Amino acid sequence: MQDFKHRVALVTGASTGIGEAIAAELFRRGATVVMTGRHAAPLAAAAARLDPEGRRVMTLRMDVREAPSVQQGIEETVRRCGALHLLVNNAGITGPHEVDIDRYAVEDWHEVIATCLSGTFFGMKYGLPAIVAGGGGSVVNLSSANGVVGIAGIAPYTAAKHGVLGLTRSAALEFATRGVRINAVGPGYVETPAMGTLPASARAQMAASHPMGRMATREEVAKTVAFLLSDDSSFTTGAFYSIDGGYTAR
Repeated sequence: MQDFKHRVALVTGASTGIGEAIAAELFRRGATVVMTGRHAAPLAAAAARLDPEGRRVMTLRMDVREAPSVQQGIEETVRRCGALHLLVNNAGITGPHEVDIDRYAVEDWHEVIATCLSGTFFGMKYGLPAIVAGGGGSVVNLSSANGVVGIAGIAPYTAAKHGVLGLTRSAALEFATRGVRINAVGPGYVETPAMGTLPASARAQMAASHPMGRMATREEVAKTVAFLLSDDSSFTTGAFYSIDGGYTAR
């Protein structure tokens, strides 16, 4: 499958988890993939697993919390790859769990908002002009099933993921006639390496929260993202795709 041959894709938070799976899916479909993250060693390891010969994968250290870092990463991508066509704003953190708002530390609030919400804003602020200059393309932002419902104990994360939807819809309207489609996805709980470190009882509870009775695989999320980046979704912009096994249908 060569959906993205001659296309350059940048994926934030790509050293592990969902981001790594998205990078792998885009690479499999022919894209040149720029994998970004804050830490060089796991990023290099993920890139080596994906493309041992380094022909179509490039890594960049990028801190999505910092606007200059994102701007420099986009500029470096264009300089080294010639253009940017596809952007996946995936980097995010949940922050502390089971902490009510009145007990939530202000510094933790800022960390979650900076990573999940400001990081998505910076990615589009600097990425969208580059995509337009490259002839157009597509953006997918990672929201969450909790981007459309409330959940107690992680209010900053929930607020940030709601905010990602607002950014997505506003940007989609702004760029609808400029050759860039912008959509969001909302995964439920996903089987990632980090999930594997949790107690079996916690993982079972998470799986049971979905009507389908299991968590998503990383590959299921990646395939939906690839669909929204591809020309198969050419009349889709400003949309939110749930990948949650029915979690938000109740």
